[in-house]
Amino acid sequence: MNKKIIITLPHFNNPKGLLKTILSINESITIDIIIVDDGSTHKLDEKGITSIYKYGKIYFQYLDKNQGVGVAANVCLDFAIKFKYELIARLDAGDICYKDKFGKQVQYLEKNPEIKLLGTWARVLDSKGKHLYDLKHPIDYKTIKQKMYFNSMFLNPSVMFYSHILNEVGGYPYKYRRAAQDYAFFFKIIKRYKAENYPEILLDYVTSNSSISRVKRKLQVYHRIRIILDNFYFGIIPIYAIVRNLILLIIPINILTFIKSKLYR
Repeated sequence: MNKKIIITLPHFNNPKGLLKTILSINESITIDIIIVDDGSTHKLDEKGITSIYKYGKIYFQYLDKNQGVGVAANVCLDFAIKFKYELIARLDAGDICYKDKFGKQVQYLEKNPEIKLLGTWARVLDSKGKHLYDLKHPIDYKTIKQKMYFNSMFLNPSVMFYSHILNEVGGYPYKYRRAAQDYAFFFKIIKRYKAENYPEILLDYVTSNSSISRVKRKLQVYHRIRIILDNFYFGIIPIYAIVRNLILLIIPINILTFIKSKLYR
């Protein structure tokens, strides 16, 4: 496998989580990393970070002030395009990769060239490392397209995709950068390209009380409704999805997490 791959990794005030994530990468292929720091309080220890990574090069860019993960993620994408990487992967600081995660995704994409984006399944953990539930999104394109109206069918830090699709879909939509930019981004992709999920847990995804899905939950659901309307057609699925999200606006996040922990085990 001689693909030119880069991991895009936005970062904000989580240097321990960043190191943990980089240390978890265990591959037999070459993978570079671009870290874009989103105006953190202190600069990263570049030498310390690069010294622990043995699978490729690590590049760093710094934003002058905190502008949100969507902006930092798009700076990562701009870097990947500028230096002509063929495949782009995504991680978030604090998440843990399983062995050969990226290699398995590359192999699958090579065997299935019609697929342009590939996510994976994941375990969801709390900030103390407690297993909450397994997140197993649909694996086939048809089901993904249908259920995308309910919620994102891809875990953002699990995905890998071809860089050339950005010429058509662009990056993470700026207007949703504070809450639902990944959902809008994936919606644009599946309308034009085939996408699937790899049916294996290859990532531990850490959720915390400071995560966007908790701190900005109502804004996230509100944006989700706007995105559904952007992609609306008159049918049962979009109408049901809007009603469902309106209900989610009034259900506390702790109750939803509890329900998921029971349903997804």
